[in-house]
Amino acid sequence: MFAFEYIRPATIEAALSAANNNQACFIGGGTNLVDLMKGGIERPARLIDINHLQLDAIAELPGGGLRLGSAARNADVANHALVRQRYPLLSQALLAGASPQLRNMATVGGNLMQRTRCDYFVDTGFAHCNKRTPGSGCAAREGYNHGHAILGASAQCVAVNPSDMNVALLALDAIIRVRSAQGDREIPIAEFHRLPGEQPERDTNMNPGELIIAVDLPPSRFAQNYYYLKVRERASFAFALVSVAVGLDLKDGSIRDARLALGGVAHKPWLVQDAATLLSGKSLQHADFHAVATVALKDARPLTQNAYKIVLAKNAIVRALRRATQEAA
Repeated sequence: MFAFEYIRPATIEAALSAANNNQACFIGGGTNLVDLMKGGIERPARLIDINHLQLDAIAELPGGGLRLGSAARNADVANHALVRQRYPLLSQALLAGASPQLRNMATVGGNLMQRTRCDYFVDTGFAHCNKRTPGSGCAAREGYNHGHAILGASAQCVAVNPSDMNVALLALDAIIRVRSAQGDREIPIAEFHRLPGEQPERDTNMNPGELIIAVDLPPSRFAQNYYYLKVRERASFAFALVSVAVGLDLKDGSIRDARLALGGVAHKPWLVQDAATLLSGKSLQHADFHAVATVALKDARPLTQNAYKIVLAKNAIVRALRRATQEAA
């Protein structure tokens, strides 16, 4: 490890004031950040502990939405009565992630900021990683890329976002509330994470010194017909090869609205709304789930070792849609 300053500000304002340069990091559960620090990938000069700042509340919003404090633990969110009742898709996704011990520590804000698990990124023995060292190259493009991106990748990076929670939040149209010394702003979840482009070192559109305060969920439309499917290489404590979050708004056997998001396939959670639009207005008897899956993967560009993800993702979409409509059929 390396030397760093640890501080525990008494207020949010003091925490924001302490984050006055790019070498400061906020720490909540630390389940990702501490690992990266141990590996020498993240080297903050200052750690700002926010665990005691009362950012862990889960509260109703006017109109029927829900606000999740950024320091709320994943286990607490997954098991909260209102989350289970109104947003079971989110609960299902959270319970698919990590292990019970990690879910007891990991926070909503930390999960949003979770960095990729690309082997070349987390192992400093590999010199060529544009995410870790911009301009050094991407070893994964011609190396071991079994678990890497098939959508939205660039010549600079083919890593994927590893979060389960983020995929569900995308399907649920969450809003991320952030604060800095300059004030507050809101970021739609679809605009929060970034594709790699020419700057793969930037995972999100957060600015230096900004702190995630909360995540707002709009009134639920998908409390009855939903499914989160995670396909992985082992049954526990494994990241998704492909995941699918489905939310359907049904009435009288017809699909009024649909949301479909994928995980494990891109540098950010991947919204496939053009595919989901194919379902709108269709009866369950006439909804073509295979056509939806084909449209969802039409822009896929596999690497040398991950073409299987195209077939896997298509099959996962069909299965998730069938499970989401199972009780209504």
